[in-house]
Amino acid sequence: MSATLQVTAFGLALLSTLFLLLATCTDCWMVNADDSLEVSHKCRGLWRECVTNMQDGVRTCDQYDSILADHPVKIVVTRTLMITADLLAGLALATLVLGLDCITFLKEDPCVKLKMCYGAGVILGAGSILGLIGSVWYAVDVYVERAMLVSHNILLGVHYDFGWSCWLGMAGSTGCFVASVLLTCCLY
Repeated sequence: MSATLQVTAFGLALLSTLFLLLATCTDCWMVNADDSLEVSHKCRGLWRECVTNMQDGVRTCDQYDSILADHPVKIVVTRTLMITADLLAGLALATLVLGLDCITFLKEDPCVKLKMCYGAGVILGAGSILGLIGSVWYAVDVYVERAMLVSHNILLGVHYDFGWSCWLGMAGSTGCFVASVLLTCCLY
């Protein structure tokens, strides 16, 4: 049972970490779309902003000036939290691989291997919480930005939605949290 649980948690952690990495690297965290004309589709990300012309499918992207330039708080905080979550999830995966029962590393000391799996679960839990905070922070800020436009009657036919990168970050963080729970609570 323990080996099956470890492999299940590893598979879920690996998939969720890939989701977190994709969410951090991709550029569609917030979608602006023009309801009335449907001429273009704009995605804002953590690193750049891309506009796709709906008629001919041409996509152009503008890189943000510099990582050190003045950016909105939501971008800086989300970048920081997502990069930290990626690093912690990667560290947890490396620790978990060494702690799996099916790996021959430290085969003579199963207590150490179990502690490594438990430690990987704790690290993965910390990374998942940071990733979830970053994703939800950005999503709430998108919602507040939309609410401010509606409250000031500056609608102009533009609506804001959460992009697929935002959803991918939330899914990856949730998956890492579930894997963490499996490793910390269910393994013993």
